[in-house]
Amino acid sequence: MKKSNYNRIDKLLELPQEVCSNIPKISIIGFDEIIIENFKGILEYEEFFVRINTHIGIININGYNLSLENMTDDDIKVKGKIESLEIERTVD
Repeated sequence: MKKSNYNRIDKLLELPQEVCSNIPKISIIGFDEIIIENFKGILEYEEFFVRINTHIGIININGYNLSLENMTDDDIKVKGKIESLEIERTVD
């Protein structure tokens, strides 16, 4: 099946794009929690800085008292006092 056929089926079934692809979904809860679905790996982790690799780019999280929680193969939760979030696009 071609990729366009998958897109038609996904739309017909009303499946969210992040479920059928590698596109990350970022959920921000206040200034204390970020959940990233569809991540590839952790590039750097410090108490004040976290870099997470995804299929479309790198997510940089700045803050303090940052910790990684509830990590699975596909999603990760970052908790702490979040100051900023930056996305470095690596795919066009």
